[in-house]
Amino acid sequence: MNFVATLISGPDTKVMTDALLQHVQQKMGNVQASRWLAHGIAADILFASDASAEVENDIRRALDEAPVDVIVQEAATRRKKLFLADMDSTMIGQECIDELADYVGLKEKVAGITERAMRGEIAFEPALRERVGLLKGLPVSVVDEIVAKRLTLTPGGSALVRTMRANGGYTCLVSGGFTLFTSRIAAIIGFNEHRSNELIVDGDVLNGTVTEPILGKEAKLASLIELRSKLDLAHHETIAVGDGANDLAMLEEAGIGIAFRAKPAVAAAAHARVEHSDLTALLYCQGYRAEDIRHS
Repeated sequence: MNFVATLISGPDTKVMTDALLQHVQQKMGNVQASRWLAHGIAADILFASDASAEVENDIRRALDEAPVDVIVQEAATRRKKLFLADMDSTMIGQECIDELADYVGLKEKVAGITERAMRGEIAFEPALRERVGLLKGLPVSVVDEIVAKRLTLTPGGSALVRTMRANGGYTCLVSGGFTLFTSRIAAIIGFNEHRSNELIVDGDVLNGTVTEPILGKEAKLASLIELRSKLDLAHHETIAVGDGANDLAMLEEAGIGIAFRAKPAVAAAAHARVEHSDLTALLYCQGYRAEDIRHS
């Protein structure tokens, strides 16, 4: 079968050199061609093999721990039409519930629960209920302050969504977080839609509960399947990204599921992982060139 290995470094480090690309090809064998997608940042290597996983291991050994991400897939089906993304620690750099907890002096406690849930050490749904319960009485108005002053967009995220939409793709932000945040973040980045949990409000304060059923691992998976069917797409036309255990079912069901700076168990189980690049890696792995990317 014909495969493509996309090698991507961070856009600021630019450790991908002509010499490194040539060295990797020499160690691979069965190389058909190579091309730069963004010189110094991302390149494709086309190859034929019956054992793509072994070739990926050969590439990683040839890189010798250079900070370069490697995504290997079938060449013919790499371009995607449906994109689903987690929000917290994926499309943004923070966990929103941890930032909310900081306002009641419980960030360390809540962050500990969040970390265990994202690692898959405890079930997501009861962990969410427990954390939300600690927020009872918090003014809803703090959400505006958190969005304005504490949340940062992950580099490359807006370009990823804009480029996919400009090329006919459909994009959905699907989060185990809250609509108070996903509505704002989806609008800022430019997603077609967003799905997440709804915090119940009494007047102008949180009442410590969340609308059931909770959107967690199974709901993320269901969203992918529903949208794929609604848009009449094949399995291979979908791509998903996330970092936590509640993303894993969605990542496994996607045509390619990418673990972005993810927890170890998620990175090990996903089709591919991105640890060094920003979110434009998800464009380069689809074959987009630097000049194709929409930054505004």
